[in-house]
Amino acid sequence: MTPAIAMTIGGSDSSGGAGIQADLKTFTSMKVYGCSAISCVTAQNTKGVSRVDALSPEALSAQISAVLTDLPVAALKTGMLLNVGLIEATAAALAALTIPKLIDPVMVSRAGSVLLEPSAIAAYRLLLPQAELLTPNLHEAQLLSGVTIEAATDLEGAVEQAAQRLLELGSAAVLVKGGGRPELRGRDYLLQRHAPGQWLSHAPISTTHTHGSGCTLGAAITAQRALGLSLQEAVIEAKRYVEGGLRSALAIGAGHGPLCHWHAYGSVGQRRAP
Repeated sequence: MTPAIAMTIGGSDSSGGAGIQADLKTFTSMKVYGCSAISCVTAQNTKGVSRVDALSPEALSAQISAVLTDLPVAALKTGMLLNVGLIEATAAALAALTIPKLIDPVMVSRAGSVLLEPSAIAAYRLLLPQAELLTPNLHEAQLLSGVTIEAATDLEGAVEQAAQRLLELGSAAVLVKGGGRPELRGRDYLLQRHAPGQWLSHAPISTTHTHGSGCTLGAAITAQRALGLSLQEAVIEAKRYVEGGLRSALAIGAGHGPLCHWHAYGSVGQRRAP
């Protein structure tokens, strides 16, 4: 048996709901073999992040090299890259790869935890030209694009403008995740080069247990790309997967619980491209 292989590069979540752990759970539930390179170790639970320890850029580079020189990775994603050194190391390690690369510019979690040093925001532009798909939340889209996204303005128009600006900075496609605002809950904006933008929607799900939903969405897209789906098909399937995980979210811990990754898989089913 030779399964499709996907890789995640990012931070470890000690509570298992987000980061590397959520990515690997997602890969496994979609029958994709997952491998990883860890950039940071966080002390984290459903209430938030209390400590972050970054690995050295050399340690991250060595992990990436060890995987890519041995395993035929079909698609990969990046997540938490805390500082300039880790971003630069990742950009250098991935520059020669022609496989689908999803860049999730993890800066601030939906719960408000800061996951990127301020000096590293500009460094992310090294990775944007490598992205087949960039998946910022609303706050990250605003920081990277310089476009103000506020409820007092035309919210949809601001999101669309930010996505266009991010394409101009080098990304081949952008998916701006709208779940951070009640007005856009369940709605994400996909913009690809040479194609009209699309608002992709599912029914809003009333739950506070959304920990790791952004990581899970990116991992699901990556897994589906590894399986051979087109980018648009992968995004649609991934949104269905996250919807299923939110409907069966786990009310564990004293804060925001995580998605139920195994039940989410059952709600989506398995698809392979022809």
